[in-house]
Amino acid sequence: MEGKKIDLDPDSKTKFVKLLQIIFGIFCIIASIYFLISGRHPDTSIASLLVAAVFLLLFGIYQIMAGLGKTKKYFQVTQSTISFKEHSVLPVKEIPSDKIEKIELYPLSIKFLLKDSKKIRFRFGISYPEIIDPVKQEVIGFAEEHGIQWNEVPEEI
Repeated sequence: MEGKKIDLDPDSKTKFVKLLQIIFGIFCIIASIYFLISGRHPDTSIASLLVAAVFLLLFGIYQIMAGLGKTKKYFQVTQSTISFKEHSVLPVKEIPSDKIEKIELYPLSIKFLLKDSKKIRFRFGISYPEIIDPVKQEVIGFAEEHGIQWNEVPEEI
């Protein structure tokens, strides 16, 4: 089985938009440094100055990362692992096939039950319902190829 990567954010950004994100991120970082250097006046509190500067700094870093494509969310199935980036700022979760005991497929999530009694849940969300079925089909193919037990579980409300 060759590796297949499914993009969880089907909206692709143009190079122009990515460039604008990077430029805007740089401006935010410069503005946060400017606030820290010149923003101390007798009538302003240090706490509000720090909150504004930290927010601008973190937002600028996020914008630059987004412009460089580092915040893209995806689900990837390779020969021996399943890996996914479910949130744009959290790291990638990688699960080797030899550590998976069972896979449960729910309507809006997938639960990986590991051999060391841990559980890892992947949630789809409802923004892009067209990606749910292709991801589930890839997981089913991966499970069958590696002899991993899987079942579909209907959620009851």
